[in-house]
This record gives sequence, C-alpha cells and structure tokens, in this order.
Amino acid sequence: MLAALPVAGFSTGPRDRLRLARVPADPFTLGVASGDPSPDGAVIWTRLAPNPLADDGFGGMPAQPVDVDWEVAADERFSRVEQRGTITATPESAHSVHVELAGLRPAADYFYRFRAAGYLSTAGRTRTAPDPGSLTPMTMCVASCSNYEQGWFTAYRRLAEEHPDLVVHLGDYHYEYAGRDGGVRRHVGPETATLANYRQRYAQYKTDSDLQAAHAAAPWLVVFDDHELANNWAGDVPDTPQPAFGVRRAAALRAYYENMPLRRSAMPTGAGMQLYRRVPWGDLATFHMLDTRQYRTDQACGDRTRTDCVERRDPSATMTGAEQERWLLNGFQQSRARWDVLGQQVFFSQMDLTPGPARTYNPDAWDGYTANRDRIVAGIVNSPVRNAVMLTGDIHSHWAAEVHQRFADPASPVVATELVTTSISSGGDGSDVAADTAAVLSENPHIRYFSGRRGYVRARVTAGEIRADFRIVPVVSRPGGQVHTGATFGIPDRAPVLHSL
Repeated sequence: MLAALPVAGFSTGPRDRLRLARVPADPFTLGVASGDPSPDGAVIWTRLAPNPLADDGFGGMPAQPVDVDWEVAADERFSRVEQRGTITATPESAHSVHVELAGLRPAADYFYRFRAAGYLSTAGRTRTAPDPGSLTPMTMCVASCSNYEQGWFTAYRRLAEEHPDLVVHLGDYHYEYAGRDGGVRRHVGPETATLANYRQRYAQYKTDSDLQAAHAAAPWLVVFDDHELANNWAGDVPDTPQPAFGVRRAAALRAYYENMPLRRSAMPTGAGMQLYRRVPWGDLATFHMLDTRQYRTDQACGDRTRTDCVERRDPSATMTGAEQERWLLNGFQQSRARWDVLGQQVFFSQMDLTPGPARTYNPDAWDGYTANRDRIVAGIVNSPVRNAVMLTGDIHSHWAAEVHQRFADPASPVVATELVTTSISSGGDGSDVAADTAAVLSENPHIRYFSGRRGYVRARVTAGEIRADFRIVPVVSRPGGQVHTGATFGIPDRAPVLHSL
C-alpha cells in the first residue's frame, strides 16, 4: 500500500521516513475511537496493527516504539486545527495510543486523526461534555453484546447513522469462545486465555467496518461484562474450574484497556483495574458507570436458574463490593443532576422466570444479590436524586421496566426506571415475543416491554423528559438490515414511570 500524502501540520522529515521503513503496511486497520468526555476534552484512541490477526497479538508491528502524530480540528476538513502533538506507541502496550485531550471548548464537536510512518488514519468525531450548570439536551445510544460469529454488526452501523452525542457500551464487546464452524462468521484462534489471544480477538472485532463507524461517530463510555474475560466470572471465581485464572484475568483486563478509549486512571495493575467512575454531562445527567464483575461474590444457587434459594438474600452477597457500593451511595448523596444514570451490565429489576405459583430467578443478575440491590434502591430514595435511570445490557433482548421501592410489593412506589438494550448480534436474528415470554411477562407487571430482536436503545435526554426508542434490526444473519423503532417510552422529570408513546 502506498503511503498517504503529507498532511499540513505533520512532520515529514527524515525521522518520519525512518519510521515508515519500520512499518510494513498501513497500521490503522483498527480504526479510531474516543471516550470519557469532559467539558474541556476527551480521550482519543488508536492502535497500530498492519497485520491485525497476527497470532502473537502484536498486529504485525515491529518490537520497537513508533511515534504517532495526532491532531484535533474544529471541522471535518481539518482546516481549523486546534491542537496537535506526538505520542509514542510501544510494543508493551500493543502499540495502542491513548491521548487525553484538555483545553477544548465545552459542548462542542471536534474531529481527530492520527498519522504514523507516513500513513494517515480515518477521522473520528468526538464531543466534549457541557459545562457544569448546563441543561443542554443530548442524544445517547446504548449498546451491548456483539458476537462476531452470530451476526453482522449492522446495528453498529445504524447506531452511527443516528449521530449521537454519546454512546454507552455496557459490555460483552467481544466473546472469548474458540472459532467454530456453522456461524455467520468465524472467530480466529482458540478460546482467549493469553494476552496474545485477547489482543488478536479485539483486533478481529475492530477490523469490522460497522464497529469502526460506531466508534468514529461519537465518544463512548465503556464498561465490561463477563465475555471480555470468560462467561459468568465473578471476582476471582471462574464459571468453570481452570488453572491460573488470575493470570487469565490480568491478561483480559490489560487487553481491554489497550483496546478501549479509557483514561490512564483505568490502567490495570495486575489482575485489577479501576473501571467504575462518574462522568457528568453538565447538570443534565451524571453517568455512574458500574463494574459488576471484579468485586462480586460468587453467584448464589450454584449460578443456575432455579427456585427461590435462600442464598440470593444473603446480606453479605455483593454485586458491587463494599467500596464501590459506598462510592455509588455517596454519589447519590452529592447529586445535583437532573438525571442520575447508572450504566451497568445485568438485569436490575426482579424478574420471575416461571409462570404460575413457582418462582425462579437468574442468580447472575441482581436477583442473585437482593440485599445489595435493596441498599442501592434505598440509597436512591434517601438522597437528593431527582430521577434515576438504569441502563442495562447482557440479556440479548429489549426490556423496559419500572423499579419499585419494594420488589415484593407491586403497590410500593416506583423509584426508578430501567432501559435494557438488546444485543448488537448475540443470539442471531432473534424473534418477536414468543408465547413463553408472554407468559413470563404476565408474572412481572412492572415490565412494560420486550423484544427478542437485535438493535440498541436511542434516548433523547432533556431537562423535562427522557424519550427512549427501542431500535430494532430484524436481520443480522446477512449484512445490510434496516432499523426501525419497536417501541417508544417517555420518562417525565420527577415521575419515574414509563409512558408508552
């Protein structure tokens, strides 16, 4: 491939030609991304990988540092460049780049790109958050669960076409399973267990043009769920016994950081990383991004859906861990936002999965940690929180629910709402409401909507209302599916109920 033409403002001297000789092909095969916006900046990201599927996880890069130039402009043509600089990508970080921008204007669109070894990346759009005090409306899209083998990432493309101000991704960005025949596409490599495996798997997903479009469209807020490491892991406990799980966990978290637009504060140390954080969007919304995997106790009931086992009500069972719970409750006490939004992974509302008098629950969701959930609900009730909204992924289907103060008492006050996004592709094409699902819904009157199709949630957030559209892509078994709205709900200010629109 020929080198890109020189770009105004980038160095093209002898040192640049030397770098060009060390990189064998275009290194920007994984696209660009941005995330964690602030009023004066955001993180911009890329990773150099001329051979992205290389088995060693290094993406075909030489074992040498490479300088990467970056620039940020106020327009798509980069005629008004406002900032530029150079950062060194190293083999120790798989030649990933995280630039933390500062000094930009609040509530403004910016465009960014990178250059290395004579090659120019595609451009991405990011947006800074508004200043404190602002109630400027915003549009966010919420996504989760993209399995490369089970479908095309068409929903990411349609999400990009919404031109959101922010994307909230709630986990299962990739799946760890070994490549298997018979799917829509095929994973490269074995089940991910080593750092090289995880780096290769991220690279395969990031070569998808629909995913690249979604990253380039807006800044992302990201948290992981289980498949970024292994199915249904809980703290230090794997779902199935395996040697050296701590080593595998450390590799997975390191690869996650390398491949996501996260700040340095999230850089892992060993087998842990600081992922939970608060991201304000003026005074309109505060996003409390939760980590429901690193600190949780092992799932109750043997981690199998079953009748109402007593373990799930154990006061010591925790999804968040004690420190994160204190952090969250303290955030409620300090709230000044119109909307407090919890970006988290698994179904928060109670859900009885069996029609009739018998009751069964999913112990991997909050139903397996009821005391922890009750304390969070009480924290909302006994705080200045004005409007609480849970954003949820994981379950591969759309749901809308109302959160009661006491789940066992459907007449108790509704204190929050829950918007559950379906998967991008996990589960294949899916289906509309089946008879067995309809029967389950009749057991759960606080649940107002269900769809088993693929897609995402689009929400318009204003001072007076959140308007949530459940966006549906009926077909992912072949590319090019269109999107439509399956249902729309309004959540009024100071009235945490779902109004069908």
